[in-house]
Amino acid sequence: MENLVQEKIGDIVAKNFHAAAVFSKYGMDFCCGGQKSVQEVATKKGVDLSKLEQELCDVLEKPQTGQIDYTAWPADLLAAYIEKTHHRYVREKTPTILAYLNKLCQVHGGRHPELLEINQLFQESAKDLGQHLVKEERILFPFIMQLVNSKIDRTQAEKPAFGTVENPIHMMEDEHDAEGERFARIAELTDNYTVPADGCSTYRVTYEMLKEFEDDLHKHIHLENNILFPKSIALERESNMA
Repeated sequence: MENLVQEKIGDIVAKNFHAAAVFSKYGMDFCCGGQKSVQEVATKKGVDLSKLEQELCDVLEKPQTGQIDYTAWPADLLAAYIEKTHHRYVREKTPTILAYLNKLCQVHGGRHPELLEINQLFQESAKDLGQHLVKEERILFPFIMQLVNSKIDRTQAEKPAFGTVENPIHMMEDEHDAEGERFARIAELTDNYTVPADGCSTYRVTYEMLKEFEDDLHKHIHLENNILFPKSIALERESNMA
């Protein structure tokens, strides 16, 4: 039990994604803040550590059924999966959510001015995420593919213009943090996506889409920050030693 609270949140979720629900329940960030220990975050948030430990143990001790072990995947497969699943999700859902938010602001913005800030935040997210995905797909992910191929061929990867894979990774992590903060604000403004009493069906659908978008983004960032990026850094170090 003592070892569990000293573990990084991201490492625990990487081994068993069901633990993410426990951390989310207590407002503990498992994606952007995944490199912090359970004890550090729980103490900072005033979470009952013994209760948290028990809930984590209950989840971790259950047989894992229907869960994909992403930690076992090679980095190139994981990068391709993230692009085809999570990047595609962002591109498909963003225009729809923007349209719904614009409609909500027109109809309900007078009585619910928080909608205007929510709309502005999501517009900023749509723009920044669009650029972020392109940088990953054109710069970071292709180099990760090279690192994997170098390991297979037992050769040293060609040194990229950005120096080391850690440079674009740090940039991506900073941008992940910015999105995490942005969606934390959206969750706050929406009272954790609670539709007000005078909310219509469009209100409900919009909040459901926003919540789903945030959940997908959390998993997306978790797969990169806590699994893909550490794998990629390790691969580069192996390649440099080849």
